[in-house]
Parts: sequence; structure tokens; C-alpha cells
Amino acid sequence: MTEARRGPRERMVFSAAQLIRRDGVTATGMREVAAHAGAPRGSLQHYFPGGKEQLVNEAVAWAGRYAGKRISRFLAGLEEPTPSGLFAAMVGQWTDEYEADGFAAGCPVAAATVDCASSGSTTRQAAAAAFTTWRSPLADALTGMGVPAARSESLATLMISTLEGAIILARAEGDARPLKTVVRELGPLLDAAAATSPGS
Repeated sequence: MTEARRGPRERMVFSAAQLIRRDGVTATGMREVAAHAGAPRGSLQHYFPGGKEQLVNEAVAWAGRYAGKRISRFLAGLEEPTPSGLFAAMVGQWTDEYEADGFAAGCPVAAATVDCASSGSTTRQAAAAAFTTWRSPLADALTGMGVPAARSESLATLMISTLEGAIILARAEGDARPLKTVVRELGPLLDAAAATSPGS
């Protein structure tokens, strides 16, 4: 859905996700979200009667769905799908962004987790659900490429954890090298898991 075709509610959820990935949950205010979305401030209460926590949770859920849907797009772009190729595509999205636009933004789900994990808010549960929404299609994709089903979910967890850690390192260092390193180092392990599948 393009920006022009989003309704005001969808624009605010999208804007919240973009601001959270740049500034974190604590520094993202409702006024800033409304301004970023080009929406009247009064519409926030209308669409999000649960206030900022509801808006943040919906932004986190959106980010999880976005990441999950990207898996099939990455696969479609691979001439010969392999686990290492899929991981390289996942990481490449971030490498490209950082090399083009700088290191200002990270993953909104990770940002929400860091800001809210100990607060007792529902955002921690929203973040956990978002990671599941991302991990499930990734595990399915690995199974489809010959990784034993018993290992697919754990390897999907490893891929996401490695990517998130590399994003943090890249932002801290202002350099995309950590992203390129994890692609080089993890790729052979992922492909080895597919190669040991029964019947391969």
C-alpha cells in the first residue's frame, strides 16, 4: 500500500513505526506521530482510545507483519533459493539502507523491546508476537529449502537474532561491516543445515 492510499489510521501506525525505529518508544510522542502522518491531532484519540501504548503496540505488530511478508519477496528475488541467499537478502535490505541513508534507524520491534521489556506494559507481549510473526514464515521458508523441520525454527531464531545484533553493531560503529560479516560467517552454517536434510 502506497503512502497516498493509506487512510489516516494506517498512516499513523506506519509513522509510529518509523519514529520508533529512529527515536525509540520513549522519545516518540503522539504529537510527533500525528505531524509525521499528516493527521489531525484529534484523530489520535478517535483511532487509538488506548493512547500511546495502543498505537505503539499496533506499530510493532505492523513491523512484524512487514518483516514476515518480506520473506516471500526475498525468496522470489533469488534465482536459486538457499538459506544463505535468503539471509543475505534479509541483511542486504539493511546494508543498502545504511549505505544510502546513514545509520539513524533500526528495527522498531527491537527498539520497543529495549524500551518496554521491564515496564510491565503490553508492548513486550506485542514485540514477542511480532517476532513470532516474522520467525514463522522464515522457518517455513527454511523447511521449503530442505532444512529439517526440527531445526527450521531454531535456525530462524538464529537468523533474526544475528541480524538484530548486527544492526545494533552497525549503528554503534556507523559502519555496515558487521552486517557483511554475519552474512559471510552464518551463510555456510545455514546451507549445511539444508544439505544434511534426509534425501538431499
